[in-house]
Amino acid sequence: MNMKKEIIRTDELRKTYIMGTEKIHALKHLSLSIKQNEYVALMGPSGSGKSTLMNLLGCLDTPTSGTYLLNDNLVSEMDDAELAAIRNKEIGFVFQTFNLLPRISSLDNVALPLVYAGWSNKKRIERAEEVLDMVGLGDRVDHRPNELSGGQRQRVAIARALVCNPSIILADEPTGNLDTKTSVEIMGIFERIHQAGNTVILVTHEPDIADHAHRIVRLRDGELESDIINQNIVTADDPEHNYNIRS
Repeated sequence: MNMKKEIIRTDELRKTYIMGTEKIHALKHLSLSIKQNEYVALMGPSGSGKSTLMNLLGCLDTPTSGTYLLNDNLVSEMDDAELAAIRNKEIGFVFQTFNLLPRISSLDNVALPLVYAGWSNKKRIERAEEVLDMVGLGDRVDHRPNELSGGQRQRVAIARALVCNPSIILADEPTGNLDTKTSVEIMGIFERIHQAGNTVILVTHEPDIADHAHRIVRLRDGELESDIINQNIVTADDPEHNYNIRS
């Protein structure tokens, strides 16, 4: 039997913020395990701790206490420089607002993480072209973000997230700025990313988007409220969607 490797493990993770004389307990003793090639939706109302957890999982912040293992690396005890290095190597981010640099082409936006990774110019271009083609934008490599639609910009952002072949794709409300049809197309890309073997963690407050994931983790008041296998997985090529997802 092929046992999937545990790629994320948090034990008793806590995050407390000091606001004047007040302590805000954003996360309280949260323990979570995610295996390789899982597709997880992270949900919860405003103030539930899901953004704090996303920042910790994404190595954008460190916990007040507890441990976080990412691909066998003890992230919870790393300094800022070590966090930046592991973030670039292990995690591909996709944001609601795309976070593309406006003055450079799609190709250069996608290739940017490879500059920090020390790739040669030739290899950067080849790899960036490869992942742009994977998301259906092989004919838009020279376009700047203002020459692309919202859906195309998010495809560029997804290509940039994939370019370093990270352990995890971490997507924060990736369809929040998109219309319904485009949202379904983008979710189709995430499905293909998962089918290709990637681990996908999707942060969303929208139940219809979360239903694309195979597992749904809900937070409330900084604690784990529920962690269930999704019995009603929606796929982007369901007949009722009727949309042409490019492969």
